[in-house]
Amino acid sequence: RKLFFDTHALVCLFEANGFTTQQSEVIVSALVKIMNTNLDMIYKDMVTKVQQEIALQQVMSHIGGVKKDMIILEKSEFSALRSENEKIKLELQQIKKQVMDEITKVRADNKLNLNLEKSRVKELHAQQDRALTQTDRKIDTEVADLKTMLESHKLDNIKYLAGSVFTCLTVALGFYRLWI
Repeated sequence: RKLFFDTHALVCLFEANGFTTQQSEVIVSALVKIMNTNLDMIYKDMVTKVQQEIALQQVMSHIGGVKKDMIILEKSEFSALRSENEKIKLELQQIKKQVMDEITKVRADNKLNLNLEKSRVKELHAQQDRALTQTDRKIDTEVADLKTMLESHKLDNIKYLAGSVFTCLTVALGFYRLWI
């Protein structure tokens, strides 16, 4: 061990201040012992450069091992996630296919129902048109019958009118003859 101060100069300083040589040497040796004890205590907590390098290498090798373990775990986790992702994709495709099938079925059912309703409406319109045509025919027949009846009544009225006029003329001529 090296001391970084001059012990002889310290002894001379003590002597200059009134201590004897023996007292000065005892004080300085006590100080040296105290310093050595303190340095021993400090050195116990300290490491040498070689020890520090060894510890650093050990730590670095542990870190390297941990990195390798992390890479292995990461790869295995990545593989697990990839396989899980593939499973989910397959399930999603199956669900999508099922949904599309259901949509197709619903559309087909709706088209069928719509076509049935259209045919029912067309049939109803056709029935209404037939009923309307029959009603129009009945009305036309009734109107024609009424016209025929009106014409026959007109003719009857004309006959009666003509008969009445001739009768009146005959009566008037009869009176005329009687008066003349």
